[in-house]
Amino acid sequence: MGIRDIIEGKKQWRAYMARVKALPRDYQIVYKEIQRYLFKVGPVDLFDGTLLSGILDFFEEGVAAGKGVLELIGDDVAAFCDDLIKDSRTYADIYQESIRGKSGTAEK
Repeated sequence: MGIRDIIEGKKQWRAYMARVKALPRDYQIVYKEIQRYLFKVGPVDLFDGTLLSGILDFFEEGVAAGKGVLELIGDDVAAFCDDLIKDSRTYADIYQESIRGKSGTAEK
């Protein structure tokens, strides 16, 4: 990765964050909670960019339609996130596999 790639990546990230900041305050709060949750337990391929940008697109459409953020996702942010990643391999899965693997080798 060259310096130009880094600079381009920063430009893209800043443009992305400007879109987040353009959302109404309640949407921003929920988006940041979703982002925090997914960074902790989210799918291994989270950083390919499609999941979070898809959520942002979804939120922008909700704003345009005049809907509140909780009308879109429901009252439970974690449940919304879990539904999004239910078919993806997560860091939590990897951790659980490592625990099972360690206990399995200790029994031998």
